[in-house]
Amino acid sequence: MSLESLYHMEFIVVLVLMALFLFACLIRAVKGPLVADRVVAVNMMGTMVMVMIAVLALLLGEGYLVDICLIYAMISFLAVIVLTKVYMGVYLAKNKSEEGRGKEARDA
Repeated sequence: MSLESLYHMEFIVVLVLMALFLFACLIRAVKGPLVADRVVAVNMMGTMVMVMIAVLALLLGEGYLVDICLIYAMISFLAVIVLTKVYMGVYLAKNKSEEGRGKEARDA
């Protein structure tokens, strides 16, 4: 068995493991008890996909996949920032409405 075939098998094993981990993160993103857990799971899924693309670039010997990986990293980062901003907006609106209800209850 040559060194190249060992690397090939190792890349396949890494890709299968990453796919299993990606599925576990998907479950956490859907089931997570808190919204913060879901945001972290989505961020982790993006990171895992980037690693999978990088491993595929090594496995296939295609350099353009690294460029796709970098573009995906930027898009994933922006998506997590947008999700966080939306979550913070909902959280602040919820707190403001709870304060209004508390003030009304004290005035009555």
